[in-house]
Amino acid sequence: STVANPDKLLSAPRIHPAGEVSPSESPKTPGKMSEAQERVCSAWDAEGESAVFEKCDAMESEPQEGNVEYKLMLLSPSEERLEHLVTQMLWRLAEGQGEAIYEIGVEDDGSCTGLSQGDLEDSLATLRTMAGRVNAHVTPLRYIQGKKGNCAEVLVRKIPEEGCFRDLRVAVVGNVDSGKSTIIGVLTTGRLDNGRGLARSNVFRHRHELESGRTSSISQQIMGLDLDGKLVNDGSLRDYSWTEIVERSAKVITFIDLAGHEKYIKTTVTGMTGSLPGYAMVVVGANMGVLRMTREHLGVALALKLPLLFVVTKVDMCPPNILQQTIDDLSKILRSPGVRKMPLVVRSEGDVLSASRSLSNDHRVAPIFLTSSVTGADLNLVRMLLNLLPPRTDPEAPGSPGEFHVDDTFQVTGVGAVVAGTMLRGEITVRSNLVMGPDSLGKFVPVQIKSIMNKRLPVAKACAGQSATFAVKKFKRSQFRKGMIVADAALNPRACFRFTAEVVVLHHHTTISNNYQPVVHCLTVTQSCRVVGIKDGPMRTGDRSSVDFEFLYRPEYVVLGSRMIFREGRTKGIGRIVAITYIDGETVTLDEASTLPSKESKAEGTTLPIERAAPLRRTAPTKTERLEMSLHPVASECA
Repeated sequence: STVANPDKLLSAPRIHPAGEVSPSESPKTPGKMSEAQERVCSAWDAEGESAVFEKCDAMESEPQEGNVEYKLMLLSPSEERLEHLVTQMLWRLAEGQGEAIYEIGVEDDGSCTGLSQGDLEDSLATLRTMAGRVNAHVTPLRYIQGKKGNCAEVLVRKIPEEGCFRDLRVAVVGNVDSGKSTIIGVLTTGRLDNGRGLARSNVFRHRHELESGRTSSISQQIMGLDLDGKLVNDGSLRDYSWTEIVERSAKVITFIDLAGHEKYIKTTVTGMTGSLPGYAMVVVGANMGVLRMTREHLGVALALKLPLLFVVTKVDMCPPNILQQTIDDLSKILRSPGVRKMPLVVRSEGDVLSASRSLSNDHRVAPIFLTSSVTGADLNLVRMLLNLLPPRTDPEAPGSPGEFHVDDTFQVTGVGAVVAGTMLRGEITVRSNLVMGPDSLGKFVPVQIKSIMNKRLPVAKACAGQSATFAVKKFKRSQFRKGMIVADAALNPRACFRFTAEVVVLHHHTTISNNYQPVVHCLTVTQSCRVVGIKDGPMRTGDRSSVDFEFLYRPEYVVLGSRMIFREGRTKGIGRIVAITYIDGETVTLDEASTLPSKESKAEGTTLPIERAAPLRRTAPTKTERLEMSLHPVASECA
């Protein structure tokens, strides 16, 4: 069955409690369905014909955790039952960071039984009553034809407080000339490209990028979506400022545009580790196929355990056989033993909803979009998926101690030193009791924040997962550097020279032994290290072992359990930090720190859940593993 255009679906007329559509919202295209169906299904296809219900007999069983809730019917609940339903909605909203998806007419085992017209209208009216009690907004996504009636899939989104919004961070990676900056420019402005670089000119930061057409630095662009999932500046005759976009948005998508050229691989890896993205969008040129740098970036994203979505661009200028070959190559890589993803070519909003459920829970599905920045093909499906994806930061109790990682510094006339970065956990407010460091001696010094800005909008506090800038009192820009942190004094942060990580060597032409000096990327820290100890002796491609690293130049602040990437030339490896030796001589291991608050303890939790290390084994790579390494995916034990 055909499915309605998602852009028109999101702007469908509302179903009022009485089951009537207001005259100003009723569709103007005549349909062939019954009046009852016209009141429920208000989406229309691009050709002007009546909408068709998508048929579905069953879904997967209702997940016990997550932000998806199945309800067979919600008919005239008692006050006590209504209070229970409201409490359940609050829990689902908390699981989805303020967003939840309700399947009305679906049983707990996933059977799409369906409801009659009147029962469906009454159930949706009850759902709106529940949402009103928790200050949330209800948006119908699609309607499904079940076994005995119709089902509705509905997005419930909590209305943000003034000055607050949900921030979804997406790293955009891929080979050079694949169209990364162009698709970001089209998505954020709502205006199509002219095929000669118009859209990407709004994304580039430097003149030489405009002249060459290639990104060489890390830049961020935002896309604002309102409560119904519409682009806030769609159809505008002028470019909105970031402040205007944020003020009008219920959800903000932050695109982190990264370089695709091989000589900027250090910048790209730094952006993927230091910007703390929640998702990775891998852009592939349809006419170019999957090239080596695409595999490199895919390996880094897998090493950081980022959920993946793939966007194939330039489909308007690609022959069908070449496009099919590109899709086949992507599917082959995604199904390989080291990746183990299920490719899903997205062609309808039903596929989008299936992909969003998987990316929000088990991350097994990797959606593939076939798009064009010139014709606008399927860009609405990309926006719809980004609208449905929840942020990937764990909620914490209000007032939890904050930790801010610095990735850039500025000197602003009339303001003074300004540091930019990302909140790893907790909250930081103006005039909090904070410390900054480590300096060259590994010390942390008191610091006071004059003001905080988030997306160029003045705010009173910065929360976990948000990017922000701090104006600092009585400090010069030269006293700050990338890799420092600004943290609550209650966290008692300490610096280290030495740490231990469980690593996997993805590629090395000979062997790695003591005194080997790679560059280590961990969060915002980027520094050369020396290997001072390998538990199982010299390592080759595919080997796994516990390795002791030592910073060469200055002490750094690293986080137990965080993932790291080390590289030197074409040598690459990944790992997880399991022990830290602080400059005062104390060593803390991951096992000892496992009693620290994690995802199960939200009062003072961390956005990086601590995982217990699995036992390591050192074996020679098999034939399958060697094929896997040639494609640059990550070993299955650490992916």
